[in-house]
Amino acid sequence: MIRSTLCAMIVLSALPAAAQHAHHGSGGPKETGQSAFAAITEIVQILSSDPDTDWAKVNIQALRDHLVDMELVTTEANVRTQSEGRTVEFNVTGAGDVADVIKRMVLAHLPMLEMATGWAVTAEPSANGAIMVIEADTDQELARVLGLGFFGIMTIGAHHQAHHLQMATGIDPHH
Repeated sequence: MIRSTLCAMIVLSALPAAAQHAHHGSGGPKETGQSAFAAITEIVQILSSDPDTDWAKVNIQALRDHLVDMELVTTEANVRTQSEGRTVEFNVTGAGDVADVIKRMVLAHLPMLEMATGWAVTAEPSANGAIMVIEADTDQELARVLGLGFFGIMTIGAHHQAHHLQMATGIDPHH
């Protein structure tokens, strides 16, 4: 009797929370999980709600591969930063596959970074990754470049969402 009463109390006390989470309203979860999964979920929702989606061209695997690349650069790359005057050099390196990913991502990001900031930016592949050089015009720009560091710099341009949608729909945004 005590056990069944205790079980009933536990179940009844959980009902308000379960009811709240059953609705997609204010109290329920919004995050779809790990960040790559969440990015893929967002793109699939966009594609699914667009009646003009050409499903024959959709390539979620390409998006997933890119998200893996982003993860590797963010978590596995090593960055050595040097500055002289208003010039900042990021020597970005990694082992094995990470070096190849660094090369692809740094070189692909270069035109978007220049367009978004107006900075003079160069990049070239190196044996274990890539070297990115940014010429700041002012001391304030220099402080921004140094404050953001390589990883902050790679986020500039808010192009990633559109970039992900292009990949998923079979468009190669790098060409």
